[in-house]
This record gives sequence, structure tokens and C-alpha cells, in this order.
Amino acid sequence: MPSEHKIKAILFDLDGTLVDSAPDLHAAANKLLAQENRRDVSLDEITMMIGDGVPKLVERSFEATGDPIEEGDLDVLAKRYLEFYEPHSADLTVPFPGALECLEHLKEQGYALGVCTNKPYGATMEILGSLGLSQYLSVIIGGDTLPGIKKPDPRHLLAALDKLGLSADQAVMVGDNANDVNAARGGSIAVIVCRFGYTKGPAEDLGGDRIIDHFDELADVITAMSSS
Repeated sequence: MPSEHKIKAILFDLDGTLVDSAPDLHAAANKLLAQENRRDVSLDEITMMIGDGVPKLVERSFEATGDPIEEGDLDVLAKRYLEFYEPHSADLTVPFPGALECLEHLKEQGYALGVCTNKPYGATMEILGSLGLSQYLSVIIGGDTLPGIKKPDPRHLLAALDKLGLSADQAVMVGDNANDVNAARGGSIAVIVCRFGYTKGPAEDLGGDRIIDHFDELADVITAMSSS
């Protein structure tokens, strides 16, 4: 039980960690690109653009399909993207195998669970609610929850811990990309990398404390880290 170990909170990234959201992000991107007479992007292309929030995803999709976005237009295009995405953010999105069962088990074990994502809060809540994941979470920090603060800024994670009343040495971050690792490192938080996520290179290169290949492994890995 967490009371017997030092780790008491587990913070999860969302896209590429808890859920496979690329298909819905992909569909919205292509709707926006079509309006601008751009070619479609492939699912593989959009997957490599995920992780830094909606404005960066929109910017990258335009860079991949023609001239970059003109200065001053990004905010308008990002807003239009969200108009396509948010009402349909859970149409094709599914939890990664074992994610729901893992959250249920960890919650039963007494861990405080949270999500820290660069995805806008509205879409985050739609996905978590639709997929039955929100019931296990005590804190949720979206990409627009804290003005001007997103991962890899460690304050994104530390704000979640503050809401839980816990310190960095009592937590572990679970994510799939460099933003997750860098945010955790910046906040002196242990970090576990998911090999199955949207990593842009080998998971080993991200510098996490541990790597998992499936959510079935997570509880035992956390127990081992907490007891060491």
C-alpha cells in the first residue's frame, strides 16, 4: 500500500500514454487542411506531431503540407482546429491495452492518480469521461489550465502535486515523450516511459528511470521503485 512506500501519487500523460488519440487528432487536422486547400497528412505523420499542444500540432501540419503559417494566423487556425476536434475528440480514441484496468488497480491500492497533459482541458475531460477513466483521477491539469505553462515546464506537474498535497519525492510521472521526461526531471520527479506511445525515437533515449511495454507491468514497477 502507498502508506508503506514513498510513492503516493502517479501522474499520467494522456496522448500516447493512457489513450491512443492519434486517429481523432488526425481527422481534425485533415478537415482543417482541406479548408485551406492543403493535402491530407497521414496518421503516421500526425502521430509524430503530437505532444506539444494544439497550436504546435497545427503549425507542424501546415509546415508538412506547404508554406508555413503566416505570422498572426496561428491562433485563428488553432481555434478552428479545436472546433473540428473537441466535439469528436473521443470518436476514435481508445485507451491503450490495460490502461483502464491499471488505473482501477492503482486506485484500489490507495494511490492518488492524476493526468498532466498539453491537450486542452475541455477535450481532455471529454475523452476521460467518455472512456470511463475520469472516475479514477483526483487531479487533471490540461494544456490551458495554467496560463502559459505546459510540459516540459515542471510547474505543470508540480501544480498537480500541490493540489494533492504531496511533494515531488512522493510521485512518479508516466509518459511517452521528451516533454514528460523533461518536466519530471525539472521537478525532481521520478519518471517511467511507455514504449508503446508516440515516442519520436527509441524509448531508451528519453532517459526515464524505467520503461514499460504494457500497463500490466506498471504496478510492479512502481512498487519496486517505491521500495528501493
